[in-house]
Amino acid sequence: MPRKAAVIGSGPNGLAAAIELARAGWEVTVYESRDTPGGGARTAELTLPGFRHDICSAIHPLAVSSPAFASYGLKEAGLEWLDPELPLAHPFDDGTAAVLARPLAATADALGPDGSAWRELMAPFVREWDQMAADLLGPPLRLPANPSLLVRLALPALQPALSLANRKFHSPQTRALFGGIAAHSMLPLDQRPSAVFGLVLAIAGHARGWPLPRGGSQAITEALIVRLHHAGGEIVTGREIRSLDELPESTAVLFDLTPRQIVRIAGASLPSGYLRRLQKYRYGMGVFKIDWALSEPVPWRAEACRRAGTVHVGGSLEEIAEAERAAWRGYLTPRPFLILAQQSLFDPSRAPAGRHTLWGYCHMRHHSEASMVSAMEHQIERFAPGFRSTILARHTMNAAQMEEYNPNYVGGDINGGVQDLRQLLARPAFSLDPYAMPAEGLYICSAATPPGGGVHGLGGHYAAQSVLRKYGRE
Repeated sequence: MPRKAAVIGSGPNGLAAAIELARAGWEVTVYESRDTPGGGARTAELTLPGFRHDICSAIHPLAVSSPAFASYGLKEAGLEWLDPELPLAHPFDDGTAAVLARPLAATADALGPDGSAWRELMAPFVREWDQMAADLLGPPLRLPANPSLLVRLALPALQPALSLANRKFHSPQTRALFGGIAAHSMLPLDQRPSAVFGLVLAIAGHARGWPLPRGGSQAITEALIVRLHHAGGEIVTGREIRSLDELPESTAVLFDLTPRQIVRIAGASLPSGYLRRLQKYRYGMGVFKIDWALSEPVPWRAEACRRAGTVHVGGSLEEIAEAERAAWRGYLTPRPFLILAQQSLFDPSRAPAGRHTLWGYCHMRHHSEASMVSAMEHQIERFAPGFRSTILARHTMNAAQMEEYNPNYVGGDINGGVQDLRQLLARPAFSLDPYAMPAEGLYICSAATPPGGGVHGLGGHYAAQSVLRKYGRE
């Protein structure tokens, strides 16, 4: 008889774990509390009919770099990646913009006197990105295939992004470009290791781009489900699991959930010491998210922004650092740093003919119910005069509503927990095998395990490998 596994949660990590086990001959069932699967990879008509908005994830540099996703044949399962002409643009008040172009040389050339420093910082890792991605995105205590390259990366990466940007670059534009990328860390830019996020995402952009899936992020979920069904697994939607007693007898139970939900469901089965460590797990800043339906593209002053899939809005490095510091400390700021995505410029399926969508969020205090609509739209208007006149409709979610939508986003934290030095190495608790809990057959496979947040499926991939090491294949 095949061994049985139950996976709680159908985000990309949960689906990846289920695929790995089903391919190994296990009988796998995924349980999803909502009526549709997907976790952070869902798409819906949030504003007006015909406008398709990504509810959480939108741009996916780590998905196209994921060794797990690469092994599943997602293209054959219907997933198509679209590459914007420019992965990223960062506008300034003078009407210019700094850009992250896919070719490293093009970015370096556009950065003028900082070009050689950018090239020196990125080039060795861009050349070795496929191997580096496997090492960087793997479990932290695993022996890397190229340790010398990781050590070389660690020297600039394990420091605050603010320090690295000011030390390495001379122009305000280059500093701001790097600082905006590093702000994806959801850490203050004067805190370690915010620089590693700037480096990894910039290197990934040069090596693989910052692509978006045709039809929306839901297309990633749909391709994963095709592969799961092909391997013999199944999904049960509309079924919230509140206790382990609600599951059929299983050899392994894998949680695509963060520690708070795991404590509620399985706390009675966990040793007291480990339970206390899960209860001390820390969550970070929340987000305020807006999806706009637009009558036309955003009227950016900087021409490069009209060709970019992602636009970072925040001005100078100092402004970005102040905005992120305020959000971390729980203050509202009139000039938040925004991460925007312009999917409809490159994917006409996202909006009716001639119309457009805009996706965006800023960081804010944990659990906040405050509105950031006025501040966010004022920031966009600063670099795109006339933006407000293009708005047909908007859909908003504050930090508290983000958690209501997806309980994994505790307090609105879409990264599944703070990713500072401590919780990069001890995620969710320090262990030689962070995916295996100290209770028979219980495993974590969410963004609360290495390598952390993002759509890449690797938490599930490595958790399933941990299961197979202990129990074997069918």
